[in-house]
Amino acid sequence: MSNNHDASGYWKANVRLILGCLAVWAIVPYGFAILFRPLLANIQFGGADLGFWFAQQGSIATFIAIIFFYAWRMNKLDKKYGVDEE
Repeated sequence: MSNNHDASGYWKANVRLILGCLAVWAIVPYGFAILFRPLLANIQFGGADLGFWFAQQGSIATFIAIIFFYAWRMNKLDKKYGVDEE
């Protein structure tokens, strides 16, 4: 760790990022596929209604997007706190 940054700030930012990703991961499949499905039933996407699409492919696509977002954001966070690998 760099001498001008503290470990507690790094971990607070890391935990905040993890909690944000987990919130998105929970909201997309639960909210769009279950709670808001009646509202999304009239919107067609990929041959099915949008609520069904979120329950099947949308949740998986969102999870993969979260993985890439987390990796990108952690690289920026590592550089900010001087713990990057390069």
